[in-house]
Amino acid sequence: MTSDTVFWLLSMTKAITATACMQLIEQGRLRLDQPAGEILPELKSPQVLDGFDASGQPKLRPARNTITVRHLLTHTSGFTYSIWSENMRRYEKVTGMPDIGYSMNGAFKAPLEFEPGERWQYGIGMDWVGKLVEAVTDQSLEVYFREHIFTPLGMSNSGFLISGAQKRRVATMHNRQPDGSLKPAPFEINQRPEFFMGGGGAFSTPRDYMALLQMLVNGGMYRGERVLRADTVATMFQNQIGDIKVTEMKTAQPAWSNSFDQFPGMPHKWGFSFDINTQPGPHGRSAGSISWAGLLNSYFWVDPVRKVAGTLFTQILPFYDPRVVDLYGQFEQGLYHGLQHV
Repeated sequence: MTSDTVFWLLSMTKAITATACMQLIEQGRLRLDQPAGEILPELKSPQVLDGFDASGQPKLRPARNTITVRHLLTHTSGFTYSIWSENMRRYEKVTGMPDIGYSMNGAFKAPLEFEPGERWQYGIGMDWVGKLVEAVTDQSLEVYFREHIFTPLGMSNSGFLISGAQKRRVATMHNRQPDGSLKPAPFEINQRPEFFMGGGGAFSTPRDYMALLQMLVNGGMYRGERVLRADTVATMFQNQIGDIKVTEMKTAQPAWSNSFDQFPGMPHKWGFSFDINTQPGPHGRSAGSISWAGLLNSYFWVDPVRKVAGTLFTQILPFYDPRVVDLYGQFEQGLYHGLQHV
């Protein structure tokens, strides 16, 4: 395994989609508080899931609030993931609606679980943001990412559609067994997708992804290429959910994910589109750092105070694997310890 090994990013794709969206906001082609239904008619009249009736059928009602671009970027739109929502998992079973991970358009028929702007819950909002980017630019995410993000950053081994040569360098996915051992398991993002998942469909390498993180560390600049304005990057690092709290993601599918709270006992917030630790982290990162992860236990953070970033790539299920999390903490702690001697 090397820095050019190919990994499925899963939710680490969201940082790329957020970058694309913020480019369009800089250009005035999207507005943060714009009703998303102005661009995507499917979002004009969303339905809210209000539980299930006595026969087990879902009860739906029209949403009172309008979904905005900001809501989608910050996981406050009302959309959820079935991996961390018992109600959405049940809804998928009852209706036959596909999970978003299959890259099938039927997944966009998902109802909301709460009113837009009411609270935070991790969900498929960034897949909708990907749809917004495509609608505004008249380009697929594959093409837009390549032209406006991957090429300026030199990310030649990143994308949605993997080549034969890249496939030979893909890291094998493993499942953690009850005895702690790892068992190889086949895994591949749908290579004939009905849509490109802005929330989790891309692949990359550690070397490529670090270029994206370095761009964020440098305020939108990478090796002389300006990808985002410095003030845009600063906005992405700021709390964008006000008094709303980022809460624990309680698993509804233990085979895919353990319950997840990156900073137990610490208030944390959400930017565009990252978790923000409001206090210094336990392993050295500064307050105000951003971070997130991918379902196959890959993680990253960017510290704007110390001007450093780090990422750890694995391909292991279920998510939030204790051994990987411990390794990630050791890596972060070692990096900051080293900085003390520079």
